[in-house]
Amino acid sequence: MIIGIGNDLCNIERIQRSLDRFGERFETRVFTPYEIAKARGRRRVAETYAKRFAAKEAMAKALGTGVPRAGVHWQHLGVINLPSGKPGFELTGGAAKRLAKLTPPGHRAVVHLTLTDDHPWAEAQVIIEAIPMADAR
Repeated sequence: MIIGIGNDLCNIERIQRSLDRFGERFETRVFTPYEIAKARGRRRVAETYAKRFAAKEAMAKALGTGVPRAGVHWQHLGVINLPSGKPGFELTGGAAKRLAKLTPPGHRAVVHLTLTDDHPWAEAQVIIEAIPMADAR
């Protein structure tokens, strides 16, 4: 069953302006060390950050909280890449607690994330699915 859906559109140029104006202060406030390393290792840094920013916003919407609200902060919504390259989340703190509250007893949550960009836009979609433990893959 679907327990959360979120979508967000982010302007890449807005992220670039934030990087130009606030630099590392912006990066460390919003992104995890993993995300920072990932972005700095890419040729298109602002696009990488914009997709992850959109993913964080989409996840907060799927959780029904927004950021920063209900104990969910930017750093709690870590966008990772699985070994296959597929994007995913590493939730900590308030985000992990909120997900646990949303997940019905006897189920486990599976988060589906897709990212895309087409300058000047980056977009992310999140679906949180609850799977019965007997069917857990």
